[in-house]
Amino acid sequence: MKQFLEALVKRIRAFLALTLTKYSQYVPYAITVAIALTIVVGGINLFVELTDTLRTETLAIYDTKITDFVISYRRPILTQYFLFVTYVGDFYGYLIVVGVITIISTLVFKNWKYVAQVVLVLFLATVSNMILKRFIDRARPGIEHMVSVETLSYPSGHAMSAMAFYGFIIFLFCKFKMNRYLKFLVILVLALLILSIGISRIYLGVHFPSDIAGGFIAGFIWVVFCILVFDLVEIFRRDPKI
Repeated sequence: MKQFLEALVKRIRAFLALTLTKYSQYVPYAITVAIALTIVVGGINLFVELTDTLRTETLAIYDTKITDFVISYRRPILTQYFLFVTYVGDFYGYLIVVGVITIISTLVFKNWKYVAQVVLVLFLATVSNMILKRFIDRARPGIEHMVSVETLSYPSGHAMSAMAFYGFIIFLFCKFKMNRYLKFLVILVLALLILSIGISRIYLGVHFPSDIAGGFIAGFIWVVFCILVFDLVEIFRRDPKI
């Protein structure tokens, strides 16, 4: 991703050098940020359009079938597991994980960069989720809720935040130089955690499967956008002239 951004900035700089006699050295970066912002705004707009289109009887049928299939496996031990992972994907769960990341960043990396990045990604996902919920205004499933919920249904805040937060942490681990088997294990655990958080919301009766899919898509949009911006900032700080 970083190499792609470097090449993009170079091309914009070369284009501006040919078309303008004078321009600020910051203009190529501003244009690249504008392109990244256009990507995420366009992605969210497409997400909203698709969401509106998917409000059909066919989707309702699939939601019902998948929900019935998932809740048919309700067992005491599975209920305990899904209650645990759904709390991991809630406020206090993120607070604990951010605390762990803060300790690791302070002791190992000697800076707060990664803490600031994961908190920002989570903040963007949370705020945008609240906006999307109000805009789409979809009610919760009319089945038994095994946990208390007060907000609207689509997209799932747990799924969206999990994809954004833990998805971005997966990206960070991909960058770290460490034992490849340990790296693979951590990434696998985080990926399973994201999936489990999504399934837990269906299992607990508080979300439709399409809520989870929408949340994963929206969360992934923020992961991509933040990676673009953070890589661009790093390129800019390292060498403004590329």
